[in-house]
Amino acid sequence: MDGGEEQEIGGWKHQVVKDGEWAGWVLYGNDPFEDHAGPFYYRMDDDGRPVCAMRAEKHHMNGGGFMHGGAIMTFADYCLFVIARDSLQDSRSVTASFNGDFVGAVPQGSLVECRGEVVKAARSMVFVRGLITTGGEPVMNFSAIIKKTRPRMAA
Repeated sequence: MDGGEEQEIGGWKHQVVKDGEWAGWVLYGNDPFEDHAGPFYYRMDDDGRPVCAMRAEKHHMNGGGFMHGGAIMTFADYCLFVIARDSLQDSRSVTASFNGDFVGAVPQGSLVECRGEVVKAARSMVFVRGLITTGGEPVMNFSAIIKKTRPRMAA
């Protein structure tokens, strides 16, 4: 992390980046796979809605020189939990269903962003949709269902 102010929200450590390209964005840890696959960031836009972002680096590329579909899907999965964060307060949750359409390519070095919305927050499920873009052009649209779960009891 980048040495910024740290907060704990729902058991996750959220840290505001103080310097560099991502100053003012939030980086959160506690997910080893996302830490390895990212880094991914988020902030609230002027309307108070979350926007997520990442920079497409060499380790995100496929053999054709564009961002790998699995890397895009991993970013989308991160984004859906940021988008649904307010609906998931005080609960654990998992991705139950994910549908995505690849509609564009991401060259190395590109800024990749995602915005979305909660379509419905029910008692045990949250329905989310989002759009990933680069340079204002669509890359992937997705919809997903998050299932709220209870912590597992020790055996």
